[in-house]
Amino acid sequence: MREDVKSFTVSGMGCSASMLAIDMAQNLLKVHKNSNAVVLSTEILTTGWYSGNERNKLVLNCLFRMGSAAILLSNRKQVRRTAKYKLVRTLRTQRAFDDKAYFSAIRDEDSNGLTGVTLNRDILQIAGETLRSSITALGSSTLPASEKLKFAISILKKRFINKSAEVYVPNFKTVINHFCLPTSGRPVIREIAKGLKLNEKDMEPALATLHRFGNQSSSSLWYELAYMEAKERVKKGDRVWQLGMGSGPKSTSLVWECVRPINGEAKYGPWTDSIDRYPVMLNEDK
Repeated sequence: MREDVKSFTVSGMGCSASMLAIDMAQNLLKVHKNSNAVVLSTEILTTGWYSGNERNKLVLNCLFRMGSAAILLSNRKQVRRTAKYKLVRTLRTQRAFDDKAYFSAIRDEDSNGLTGVTLNRDILQIAGETLRSSITALGSSTLPASEKLKFAISILKKRFINKSAEVYVPNFKTVINHFCLPTSGRPVIREIAKGLKLNEKDMEPALATLHRFGNQSSSSLWYELAYMEAKERVKKGDRVWQLGMGSGPKSTSLVWECVRPINGEAKYGPWTDSIDRYPVMLNEDK
């Protein structure tokens, strides 16, 4: 590479790696004017493969498939005419301060000295708590005042009037038009969607990506975005929320605003040979 090209490696960040890299690239572009940044997001199975016999480490061998994506960001004025999106909001939360959360998914050695990632039984509970704190933080900065007020009233009602009352779930669809969810499995996708009050169409990109390409870790979110573009669902002015969840545990959110019409992407993206087959059986829990 040329001497004026700077390269940074962000590894070991799990399924939220590309979201973290986008946040890092944004900060670099704030310092380096009139510049471009390319984020390469990939899942390489060989480096994380576990060849031992411990069950809680073997699970990871079955979860992921290989995939990659490249994202170009720029702060140059001349790219405004060709850019697809504007980055509106980034948010990062993590729970490494909690030992239980930290050890829910950790890379260590087994009794024979073989390295692998241990997934403990409480990982789903920890993931839920991490996502909840991330979603709450994002909501406080993006939701309209009416939704915040409904949420606050429900909290007060539950605390002082009726402890069995349900807490109001804010409607993120008042500010977000499209959702890219973690592709950690169909039950996980549906549980997150249920918590956000999303419908089948909102879940469709995540379910279709999982069905067609599998869980490609951090690059899956870009395959979901490509799915929506291939279906020509993202219109100018729409906002897209990419929600990443990774080991640590940590959660990263990106909110993009579409700045121009996006047409004809089905001819060039990863869905070229299969977009017409979707959605297919995405509402079946089989």
